[in-house]
Amino acid sequence: MGKKNDRLNRLIGILKIRGAVSIRELAQTLEVSEMTIRRDMKLLQQNKVVENVDGVMVYNPAHTLVETDKEYSLALEEERRNAEKAAIGAFAASLVAQDDMIIIDTGTTTVHIARNLPTNLHLSVLCYNINILMELRRKPNIQPLFAGGYYHANAQMFESKEGVEFISGIRVQKAFVSAAGVHCQLGVTCINNYEIETKRAILRSSLEKILVADSSKFGRVCAAYCCDMNDIDTIITNKDLSPEWIDQIRSKGIKLYLV
Repeated sequence: MGKKNDRLNRLIGILKIRGAVSIRELAQTLEVSEMTIRRDMKLLQQNKVVENVDGVMVYNPAHTLVETDKEYSLALEEERRNAEKAAIGAFAASLVAQDDMIIIDTGTTTVHIARNLPTNLHLSVLCYNINILMELRRKPNIQPLFAGGYYHANAQMFESKEGVEFISGIRVQKAFVSAAGVHCQLGVTCINNYEIETKRAILRSSLEKILVADSSKFGRVCAAYCCDMNDIDTIITNKDLSPEWIDQIRSKGIKLYLV
């Protein structure tokens, strides 16, 4: 592995753990010049691995990484189903209508919803994930609302009691909810306990609860319980979902979209 490839791997590792780091601090940590870091960051920005926000590099866990030069090749676990997540997110965004107020949950699938929201629609969008907020700020007709609090770098999420109260005081047409696991008996689950109160708040605040999850999540159970499947109105997933799961979802009266 060449020096550049090794350095890029180290940069991504640091950003994955910390979420956001200044160029100066990265240069000091890797003991290279700021100019070297800027060149590396330019490559990572081209592949949407990071975004430069006033000199601070913010990691994007939903990035699609492609090989841009002969020295650089990196495969991360989170990219394995990125094509499915992108398709799910694009379809979910197509369900949004003019003047809707919506909530977009944290996650590597939900960021694709923000990325694909039509630029010609006037919308209000509540979120609490830094990557989703970065996508929304590029769209002039969207009014973002942000529920802040303590920052969790591994999920790029902000959460707090005050953030939950803020969400609880708002009513929206649609909430797009992510999940790490979906099970008929044990319900919708996620990995991090700190996500639970926020997820439950957005479910209480929304008219339509839309679960977005790729087919690998079905049949999986994680430790943090969010809600029962019967609390979900609509599910959007990819076409690899098994016939057994399709039957179970439809038998519960849940609207199902396979994309």
